[in-house]
Formats: sequence, C-alpha cells, structure tokens
Amino acid sequence: MLASAAGAFSAMLYMWLRYGKPDPSMLANGMLAGLVAITAPCAFVNSVSAVIIGLIAGVLVVWSVFFVERKMKIDDPVGAISVHGTCGAWGVLSLGLFADGVYGDGWNGVPGAVRGLFYGDAKQFLAEVVGVVTCFVFVFTAFYVFFKVCDKLFGIRVSAEVEIEGLDLPEMGALGYPEFQIASGSVVPGYAAATDTASAKEPGLVGKTVFNEVG
Repeated sequence: MLASAAGAFSAMLYMWLRYGKPDPSMLANGMLAGLVAITAPCAFVNSVSAVIIGLIAGVLVVWSVFFVERKMKIDDPVGAISVHGTCGAWGVLSLGLFADGVYGDGWNGVPGAVRGLFYGDAKQFLAEVVGVVTCFVFVFTAFYVFFKVCDKLFGIRVSAEVEIEGLDLPEMGALGYPEFQIASGSVVPGYAAATDTASAKEPGLVGKTVFNEVG
C-alpha cells in the first residue's frame, strides 16, 4: 500500500515537472509499478524502504514507457512491459538492497535472516541479480522461439488497416466503444491546440488519432 501510493505520487510528480501536466494514465501506471515492485521484497523490508522502492518504481516506469516506445519502437499502449517487466525486475533487485534481516531465518532450509546489501550482505544482492538475468534470458529466448513459430504457422499480426480501425470488430465482432468513431477531417474543440502544444514540447508524447463522440 505504501509502495503503490509512493509510486503513484512520484510518477505524477515527474510528469508534472517534466511535461507540465499530471498525466492520470502515468499516475495509474505509477501505482501499479509500486505494487509490482514491492511484491518480491514485501516480507523482508520495513515501511520506509517500501516507500523508497515505490518512489523509484514510479519514476522508473515513466522512463521505461518512453524508452520502450521511442527507442525500442515497441507498441505497448498500456505500458505492460514497463510496469511488470522493468518494475518487476527492480522489485527483485530491491530485495537484495533493502532486506533488513528481521525475517527469513531458515526459509528454504537456509540458516540466517534475509539481509540486503544496505544491511551488510552483498551475497543476497548478487543472488537477486542472477535471478533477474536468468529469468530474462529464459523468458526472452523461449517466447521469441514460440512467437516465431506461431508467426510462421498462422501469423500473429493484423493488417495495417485493422490496426488503424482497431481490433474490436475484426477480432471480437463488437465495438468496445460504440459511442465513439474515428474522425477523418474534424477534431474535438481544443484537442488540436492541446495536441500541438504537447507535441511541440515533447515529440511523440501525444498520438494523432482523433475521436469524436457520435450524436
């Protein structure tokens, strides 16, 4: 709870200071990032460390979202890679940093409490690094092969036209938001000005798809 609140706060504050607006979607991602990050170390860290872990996760998720979209060119509209991948890895590493040695004695047959780098045990942090690297290598390799095979067998990407239209009708047979439609020549009042301002300040931050309400 502390980590999620801290993550929401730091993500909102970062967006506010960096881009001039307290982006609600990034605030929500910051909250999720804090929850994800505290999952691994929750049983081994104190309340102050939980807040620190959440604060870092909130900023980290913003950096990661922009890196994945702009540098890696991966379409991840909800920031799932950043929330669950990047901040999940941060959470595992944070256990190796912030575990205070109060709990964990005898767990998995290992004598001694769990103590992180900041509390005198560098071996725990090294173990967490090994775990993160192992998980990344296995998952990336296994699912790279899996999706390559699926792509060869039946294809895993829709056409460019369907990408623009959205997957609601082509894949599901129903509109998720029937009250909205893509507008080709008109814009919602005030949308163009807001989009141009935000795009000028940070290119790529705001998309160009315009939706108008029907009726």
